[in-house]
Amino acid sequence: MSRTFDLLVIGDVNPDVVVGPVPPAIAFSQREQLVERGALVLGGSAAIMACGAARLGLRVAFAGRVGDDPAGAFVRGELTDHGVDTTRLTIDPHLPTPLTVVLNDKDGDRAILTSPGCLTATSAQDVPEALLADARHVHAASYFLMPRLAHSLAAVFARARSHGASTSLDTNDDPDGSWDRELLDPVLEFTDILLPNAAEARALTGESRLDVAAGALAEFVPLVVVKDGSEGALAHDGERVRRVPAVPVEPIDTVGAGDSFDAGFVAASLRGLDLRSSLALAAVCGSLSTRGHGGTAAQPTWHEALAHTDLENRT
Repeated sequence: MSRTFDLLVIGDVNPDVVVGPVPPAIAFSQREQLVERGALVLGGSAAIMACGAARLGLRVAFAGRVGDDPAGAFVRGELTDHGVDTTRLTIDPHLPTPLTVVLNDKDGDRAILTSPGCLTATSAQDVPEALLADARHVHAASYFLMPRLAHSLAAVFARARSHGASTSLDTNDDPDGSWDRELLDPVLEFTDILLPNAAEARALTGESRLDVAAGALAEFVPLVVVKDGSEGALAHDGERVRRVPAVPVEPIDTVGAGDSFDAGFVAASLRGLDLRSSLALAAVCGSLSTRGHGGTAAQPTWHEALAHTDLENRT
C-alpha cells in the first residue's frame, strides 16, 4: 500500500537556547556572567529526530502541540524549513510553547532546563487517525515529558500497527527519576524498536552492564538499540548482541546526537538495510551531528552518512 509519509514522529518541539561553556558554578544574586557562545535553535527530541530523518531523505510528518505564540511560530517554521510536514501540528490556544535552556560545560557535559508549557496537554487527540494510516513507521520521543500522551501511547501504537506501520520509541530522560515501568510496559507491547541511551537503559532495568540491560529490555520488545556515546552503540534482538563503534569526530555540540542516531537507524531500516548496517549508519548520523551547534545544523544527508561507512558500495 502506498503511503504519503515514510515516518510520523510524535512528541516534543520547542526552541532551545544553548549557551556555554558555562562556569563550574552559576552565580545568582543578579551577577552577570559571560559565556563564549549562545544560540537559539530548534529543540525537542522528537523534532530533532524528525529533521534528521527528513535530511536523510524520508517523507516526514510531525504530530504534537505548540502554543499560539512567537516560540510556536519559530518552531513551526524551523520544522517546515527542514522538510517536515506540520499540517497537523496542534496549536494550543491557552498554554505556551515549551522552552529549553541547555547549559554546556567545557568538558562536553550539559544541564537541561525545560519549561514544559503545552507538553502537559499533549495527548492522543493530537495524533490524527489519518496520519497513523498514512505512515510506514511511527516514532515517539520524550515519553516521560508528556504524561497525558504517555497514558494513551499504547493505544496510539496499537492503531498504527493495525494500519500496517512499524513503531519505535525513545523514552529520553525521566525528569522525576521514577522510570515508571507500570506506565511504560503496556507501550512496549506495541513497540518494535526501543531506542534508549546507555543511562536510560540502565535506569529502566537497574542493570549496570549495558549488554545485560539491553537483554532485559529485549524481553519486552523485538529489538533494543542502545546509544553509548563515544563508545558507539549496540543492538539486542533477544538472542545476540551486535556492537558498532562511534565515528571519531571533534564534537562542537552533542545536543540531539541521540535523536540524530534514531533518525539514522529508522531511515536505514526503512530502506531495507540489515541490522548491523542500520546500526553502523545510525552511529555515523549521531557522530556527525555533533559537528555544529544545536541539534540540526550538522545532520548528514543519506549520501554523506554512507560515505562515512563501508556500506556505500553495497546500497
